[in-house]
Amino acid sequence: MGDCIERMNSLPAKSVDLIFADPPYNLQLRGSLLRPDNSEVDAVDDDWDKFADFKLYDEFTRAWMTAARRILKDDGALWVIGSYHNVFRMGVALQDLNYWLLNDVVWLKSNPMPNFRGRRFTNAHETMIWAAKSPEARYKFNYHAMKGLNDDLQMRSDWVIPICSGGERLRDDKGVKSHPTQKPEALLHRILLATTDPGDIVLDPFFGSGTTGAVAKRLGRRWIGIDRDEGYAKVALERIRIIEPLARDALAATPSKRNEPRVPFGRVVERGLLCPGTLIFDSGRRHNAEIYADGTIESRTLLGACRGSIHKVGAAVQNAPACNGWLFWHFEVDGRPTPIDILRQQIRAEMV
Repeated sequence: MGDCIERMNSLPAKSVDLIFADPPYNLQLRGSLLRPDNSEVDAVDDDWDKFADFKLYDEFTRAWMTAARRILKDDGALWVIGSYHNVFRMGVALQDLNYWLLNDVVWLKSNPMPNFRGRRFTNAHETMIWAAKSPEARYKFNYHAMKGLNDDLQMRSDWVIPICSGGERLRDDKGVKSHPTQKPEALLHRILLATTDPGDIVLDPFFGSGTTGAVAKRLGRRWIGIDRDEGYAKVALERIRIIEPLARDALAATPSKRNEPRVPFGRVVERGLLCPGTLIFDSGRRHNAEIYADGTIESRTLLGACRGSIHKVGAAVQNAPACNGWLFWHFEVDGRPTPIDILRQQIRAEMV
């Protein structure tokens, strides 16, 4: 418990892998909001969401972001979530503090609260900003895990996830919400699966009902939660206490090909998996190239010969700026064209 800035300043520098921040939105509510039947909407009107003016809110934002930057590892990253009330101000602060913006992700609420007054569009989304500590940071992104989560399609930056409701919504003995802005676990599951690995340290400076800690514990991540409200802290700790972590084998995300060991094409040649003099070709057999003993290949066309790496020659024959030669070039297996990448995977499997 305690003030998030003070608590973060007490932590060792460069000690945290990821920060997820759900700060006050500064909603600037004016009066009560009523439904058509004159019942009052349970809006966010807590003191922690109130700031006298934008200047004070901006100072608070820059202060906690500065503290967060100090404790992030050089290759760490930060997620912040907000609504139209504050997300643009946070974006400016992030760039002013030299964070490197990676994506803005739109959380599309499949079951948003309706606009009762009928004077604006129904506010059906919130925006999350994903930022690295610097342009040079080797931040984590489990691309293939996200692709697997999305039925082998690239994960887009618009996420359709329902708001927290039903049995997931924490309530007290009288049925009152334990926290007005509790986030759905599905949202944090996706964030942590995408940008952390088991054992990483995840910090949430506005812990609230403890969603970040609950999902982190289930996914085998270590967590730190900060909140100055004793009631919220009690609810969060009780919630997390009963969470059962997943079995270690179930935590393994689909590995990223970027993290796999590099295999030069010459390794395939020297192993005799493809011999010098063998012709390789593209899937449509429009282009072919001869393999040389040093791992280079040469393609001969009416415009002349081109010799070099599988990537350079693949790009040249297509008149393209770049080419992944492992996927472009094929060899014949049982009369069928097969990508040479299968030979790279064979060598990688032997390296484990």
